[in-house]
Amino acid sequence: MGTQFDIAVVGAGPVGLLGAIALVRSGWRVALAGPEPDGRDGRTAALLAPSIDLLRDLDLWPSLAPEAGPLRRLRLVDDTDSLFRPPPVEFRCEEIGLDAFGWNVENARLTAILADAVRAEPGIAWHTGLAEDFVSGDPASLVLADGTRIEADLVVAADGRRSRVREAAGIGASERRYRQTAVTAIFRHDRPHGEVSTEFHKRFGPMTLVPMPARGDGIWRSSLVWVTEPHHARRLAALDADTLARAVEAGCHDILGTMILDGPRGAVPLAAMHAHRFVGDRLALAGEAAHVLPPIGAQGLNLGFADIACLRRLVRPGLDPGHPASLARYDRERRSDARLRGFAVDGLNRALLSGSSLLDAARGLSLGLIGQIGPLRRAVMRAGLPPQATA
Repeated sequence: MGTQFDIAVVGAGPVGLLGAIALVRSGWRVALAGPEPDGRDGRTAALLAPSIDLLRDLDLWPSLAPEAGPLRRLRLVDDTDSLFRPPPVEFRCEEIGLDAFGWNVENARLTAILADAVRAEPGIAWHTGLAEDFVSGDPASLVLADGTRIEADLVVAADGRRSRVREAAGIGASERRYRQTAVTAIFRHDRPHGEVSTEFHKRFGPMTLVPMPARGDGIWRSSLVWVTEPHHARRLAALDADTLARAVEAGCHDILGTMILDGPRGAVPLAAMHAHRFVGDRLALAGEAAHVLPPIGAQGLNLGFADIACLRRLVRPGLDPGHPASLARYDRERRSDARLRGFAVDGLNRALLSGSSLLDAARGLSLGLIGQIGPLRRAVMRAGLPPQATA
């Protein structure tokens, strides 16, 4: 296969891999540029219903389903010291006619399965070198670290928050750094999770336990995302495995019983980023090249998959894939969606961190009303926003 393509996708993370698959199965000649994935990092992704629908449409879900655990209920627990703490609020998927809100899968397994699907596609040329430069034009071109030059009518940059393609295209970005770090890990435990994702709202950020599928030995597993102050995160990261498990048990009030660390752990400083525009001349940004959200409300990877779904819908065979009208529509749709969800996540995070009695009261009242009023609760769930972000 030569170095001239209809579409070139940059980045071999989940968004880039899915993008290459979606576009080649739409009939395009596709190049993928990015190193092959490496091992486990202790992180998982809660794929929400629209992402699952896309995976089903692309016939990828049968391979992923055995690796994913369903999220049938979402429970929110105010674990701050606020005087206005509402009772726990629970969201049930059957209230809005869903089999599950989403499915939780280990990042490493998701990436490996998507990579296998890419390798099985004869219409995708996978170049494992990093993209070093992007030059707009007709066609656009990429230069890889090994000197390979790829030309394409459309370049989809999914090369992460430090995107070299975005930088080479001269697209700026606004970034906010939070004084918080997310500690991530996977645990085994001796009490069933009941397919319930539980989020404890703590003063320095949410602590979330998300159900995962049991292994063949029948052991229950859940993933942890604990957003906290950086110095607390450093202390947690320095603990041995048993002491960390005891700290997590205490933090979640022993709802899952005895816990055992099951694999590597991670610590990710929280930040938010939005590119000033999501498109350029024959260029579309996707995933974290376009937007970065804190790991609250399961929005990050799902936003990236929504980018791919939008491109798949707008970029149709028989038309110029890099046509300005298609890219302008992509920019409008995806930028507005990402900003809306970014504001929601940021609003929740600020409400938890503020310590303001007024904000605590508003948050408590909002959650209390959502818990008690069925139509309001169902409207929040259908909106596809993290339910807690309405506070």
